[in-house]
Amino acid sequence: MSDGLEVNGLVTGYGKQEIVHGVSLSAQAGHITCVFGPNGSGKSTVIKAIAGALPAWSGRIVIDGTDITSAPVHRVVRHGVVMMPQGGGVFPRLTVEENLRMGGYSIADAAHVEERVDALIEEFESLKRRRRVAAGSLSGGEQMMVAIARALVPEPMFVLLDEPSAGLSPAMVHDTIDRVRTLRERGVGVIMVEQNIREALPVADSIYILAGGREQFSGSPADIRDDAQLMALYMGG
Repeated sequence: MSDGLEVNGLVTGYGKQEIVHGVSLSAQAGHITCVFGPNGSGKSTVIKAIAGALPAWSGRIVIDGTDITSAPVHRVVRHGVVMMPQGGGVFPRLTVEENLRMGGYSIADAAHVEERVDALIEEFESLKRRRRVAAGSLSGGEQMMVAIARALVPEPMFVLLDEPSAGLSPAMVHDTIDRVRTLRERGVGVIMVEQNIREALPVADSIYILAGGREQFSGSPADIRDDAQLMALYMGG
């Protein structure tokens, strides 16, 4: 699939414990793909394997026709896939612009990194006034903005989000989901792991529901009949 990411029969886990048992999913650039499931369902493990943070024990991960199965993180980034950790993961003692430079670690051309940093700081209006401020002193919403801008430095085809709403106030959850929408508007594909189904479902183009490390459902939000069916799938029914 052109401009697409395919995961086929992924098996992986931690140590000797298998967590994900043959999960498959596909995602497209410019679409939001949401992965739902209860704690321990394997959803975060799946995107860690896609990002190269965990090796695939078996199965294949392919982006735009290139096999990136078990590739190291820096090579996955070069192929256009960037993961944003839970909570954004800013470096609190570094300034906003230093945080963005960290997003360009896989780019050999330092001048190009500076161009990308400057362009993104110009684009994110509230960051422009704070470019030399320590990221740790920013509000939660501004830190999320820094994290999103940092993820965009290498011009990714896909951004992987691990529970971006975790620990946020209801107002900030809404704001964060809005920012995810803007990634889609830029043509970036988003694979978002979430537990906050109510906020995430309305922005999803396609959804996957995992339970016990296995895929329970794949389709579009329109394929879910009602809340009762959604919760039955979510609980592994």
